[in-house]
Amino acid sequence: MCCVLKKKGMESPDLHTGAPAPCIAAIVLAAGQSTRAGATNKLLAPIDGVPMVVLVVDRIMESVASPIIVVTGNQGDHVRAALVNSGVTFAHNADFAQGMAGSIRTGIEALPGDMEAALICLGDMPAIEAAEVDRLIAGFNVEDGAAICVPVAEGRRGNPVLFARRFFPELIALQGDSGAKAVIAAHGDLVAEIPMTGSGTLVDLDTKAEIAEFTSSD
Repeated sequence: MCCVLKKKGMESPDLHTGAPAPCIAAIVLAAGQSTRAGATNKLLAPIDGVPMVVLVVDRIMESVASPIIVVTGNQGDHVRAALVNSGVTFAHNADFAQGMAGSIRTGIEALPGDMEAALICLGDMPAIEAAEVDRLIAGFNVEDGAAICVPVAEGRRGNPVLFARRFFPELIALQGDSGAKAVIAAHGDLVAEIPMTGSGTLVDLDTKAEIAEFTSSD
């Protein structure tokens, strides 16, 4: 059974054709140590009074992606507590200190078996919009060669990135802290750049100064 059954109990339509949307999950990486933010766990930093990771998850929950897998690690209990009523599924990466690859692997391994693709989302992107996630999903078409969908705004590639199921073994095999860029680079002929009208896919917050600037300009 396809898992894109959203809160209202209906399958969300494909944005272009009106057909049922494909089974596409979202994996939110929320396990990092956020060392560049100092002693603060940036994912729990308040944005308009809401922990950053909660804001990100809420935006993704408004999209057609389902289920939402949140990968915890550093201060995992605190992240879970912040998201306790969100309806997400949690997967814990015990090796979070080894880098992002372990969190990607944890998220992929936690997916239901009927997923056609998965979005790899960062938990530190509070400007992301559900419409941007839905635009990526609408661009996904393996038959037309769009098996990896990358958002592009202001001439730059951003996040999240959508990967077809065929790439799950390669994502699981990643090592270290390089993320999934190696998989994208190895399959350039299958990458579709999806234009975005806003800049939410470009904004990720790494330092206390960036968080403060984003909060003050919001």
